Amino acid sequence: MNKDIAIKVENLSKVYKLYNAPIDRMKEALHPLKKSYHKEFYALNDVSFEIKKGEIVGIIGKNGSGKSTILKIITGVLTPTTGRFFVDGRISALLELGAGFNPEYTGMENIYFQGNLMGFEREEMESKVQAILNFAEIGDFIHQPVKNYSSGMFARLAFAVAINVEPEILIVDEALSVGDMVFQAKCMAKMTALMESGATVLFVSHDTHSVKTLCQKAVFLNDGKVVDWGDSARVVGKYIEMQHLRMGEELQQLDVKIENSRTLDDLSNDKIPVIVSLEQKHLDMNLSQRYGDGRATILNAVILDSKFQPTSELIATKDYYVQMAIKFNADLPTFVIGAMFASLDGVQQVGCLNSQDGITFPSVKCNEIYACTVKLNIPLKAGTYVLNVACEFPSINNITHQMLDVINSFEVVRVVFENKDKSFYSTFYANGDYSLNRIH
Repeated sequence: MNKDIAIKVENLSKVYKLYNAPIDRMKEALHPLKKSYHKEFYALNDVSFEIKKGEIVGIIGKNGSGKSTILKIITGVLTPTTGRFFVDGRISALLELGAGFNPEYTGMENIYFQGNLMGFEREEMESKVQAILNFAEIGDFIHQPVKNYSSGMFARLAFAVAINVEPEILIVDEALSVGDMVFQAKCMAKMTALMESGATVLFVSHDTHSVKTLCQKAVFLNDGKVVDWGDSARVVGKYIEMQHLRMGEELQQLDVKIENSRTLDDLSNDKIPVIVSLEQKHLDMNLSQRYGDGRATILNAVILDSKFQPTSELIATKDYYVQMAIKFNADLPTFVIGAMFASLDGVQQVGCLNSQDGITFPSVKCNEIYACTVKLNIPLKAGTYVLNVACEFPSINNITHQMLDVINSFEVVRVVFENKDKSFYSTFYANGDYSLNRIH
């Protein structure tokens, strides 16, 4: 294996035999003609990827997609049915809360026990014990059996051991979802320091924000198969897309009743000209991402300044219009439009939905085309951003929406400061109101 590779997985599958009743297992074992009484369930199905040394990689996917299974195989807890994997480096794994701990042992005994499992001599672990105790902060409970620990104490000790044994590869499976805010922040800081030291980190998380900001790459698993693998922002986007579409399919089964007192006349504004083109824009799908259930199509969109002139260079703290041309492919009792400016990593975002502002759009008919305009402020720090646009159906206003048509990275825009000599230090700008009183 290439010496720059920390983990390599090749055509890995894990198959479980599922029986309708316990007796079926015995029937199958004793049947003279080897009759099968089971169904095969693929927890993993032909999974392949590789991770270079020093990379931080996230694994995302819905519950039951195979995330924990792949980690358990890599750490040697499970054996694959077919395929193979290679690991180059000392692994420290935090798979499940307290996994590998003997509940009858004290916390201190479990520290040495875990060290022994990782191949450390007792003398080597003695030099690490104080750092583990300082991180865990469980006091005298370290001398009590871990079966008496709370979940938070378990988490503190398990993470303290995993992170303080100088791992070359750290594997974490949603273990940081327990514990208080201070502990989680402390864990994240420690993990960040470990990443910066050059360790390889592989972790499962449902927190897409963490995956996008911490990881260079990500693996998206669904039903035991790799849906996408590579750049974390792209992979997370694909995961969010599939989640939204799946949620939309389920929400369409609901009987949604919309009471609408608005009419088109209520919302028409003759002062705003229609500038947006009705020609469907050709999108470069290497840069953009599009998904939806097809009941609406965003034909085009344009950013307009205060004089209704198209622009792609925005001045921070100024107001702008985003105008969209939308064609409806089904009758709808109402709809929601959204416009958002997002940083390239998707972390900083500013935008609006008409539903958030208490504006309910009227019903629309199939094949009708509307020009929808939204005005919003750009309180953004100077830099490069993308415009995201969306047309949605509100199953529950501002809580659960069905995605009719969503286009992420519709257009790249640049935000600049009006006065080159002035700027603001925060990501978003807010007008301040100040006062000063002399006391003495």
